[in-house]
Amino acid sequence: MGIMSGDLQFHIKTNSEQIGGYVILPGDPGRVPKIAAKLDNAEQVAYNREYNVFTGYLDGVKVSVCSTGIGGPSAAIAVEELIKCGAHTFIRVGTSGGMDMKVMGGDLVVAQAAIRGDGTSREYLTPDYPAVADFEVTKALAEEAAVLSEDEDGKRFHVGVVQSKDSFYGEVAPETMPVGDWLEKRWESYIKSGCLTSEMEAATVFSVALTRRVRAGGVMLAIWNVERTKAGLPDTVTKDTERAIMCAIGAVRRLIKADKK
Repeated sequence: MGIMSGDLQFHIKTNSEQIGGYVILPGDPGRVPKIAAKLDNAEQVAYNREYNVFTGYLDGVKVSVCSTGIGGPSAAIAVEELIKCGAHTFIRVGTSGGMDMKVMGGDLVVAQAAIRGDGTSREYLTPDYPAVADFEVTKALAEEAAVLSEDEDGKRFHVGVVQSKDSFYGEVAPETMPVGDWLEKRWESYIKSGCLTSEMEAATVFSVALTRRVRAGGVMLAIWNVERTKAGLPDTVTKDTERAIMCAIGAVRRLIKADKK
């Protein structure tokens, strides 16, 4: 038998009986128990490498939470193996750095699509094919974000395009890179195009979902706005992911209800 044979998935170490049809995908393994606490009767079913997996129930329907680690390659592995376990709906929930001046730290950003600045999606889609989120998932996330938001700095929500990258330090310190001029010009083009925030997994998650014909969406907490900081403008910095988590949980509830009809 080959190394890929066996009852458990090679990396996430789960089988189809342990995974729900709906999966919430944080990057951080340490955030998984916090999200799983919002489910009923949640239990840890696996923990291998960066993949911490819990499964519980929402409104009587099995729902899982699986961390992806940082970046596209590990996120793609998680989604691929979760699909093999029967998952059909994915919501990425994570942190990001605001780009558009209207995004403040603490705001929620629901991703309609992601700029494919990652390398992994190139092994799924042709260069001119967009990494778009599923409409139903995006709609559920936007509706829930509206309920959880207020018209105050750090408490609003936005729907639009996000940037997915492979290099964190290529963003925060492009001038230290041999290709710094290119990185900075590309970044400026994203700003001019109205990109809302920058993160590291959405483009990959959406690309895998499109390829495998399943649903995926994403909601990101902007923990601060890098462009506002550069401009010396006030910002509302936060690391509290509670509202983003509640947005993902509420969206799953909406999708479960809609899918039952």
